[in-house]
Amino acid sequence: MEASLNEIDDMIVHEKMQAALEYQNEAWADGMADGIEPEIIADAAIAHAIRETIRIRGEQGAEALLESLRERMLAGEFSPNRTLQ
Repeated sequence: MEASLNEIDDMIVHEKMQAALEYQNEAWADGMADGIEPEIIADAAIAHAIRETIRIRGEQGAEALLESLRERMLAGEFSPNRTLQ
């Protein structure tokens, strides 16, 4: 039973992530339509995310998240040409 509860929790988190990404994509498209350069949109989004992470998890939590993101970036997870196997 425990494994299935964990699987359900994972599915819920995955669905929330997908919804959040859709919201982000809509905001990104709105900014681009208003003539805001992608670099500025990205900088604003990252700054906002870091501020919120510090508010919720503190500076050490934010630092841990940034380190995790760095490792994922270096592994190619965010590369636009990345192919899933």
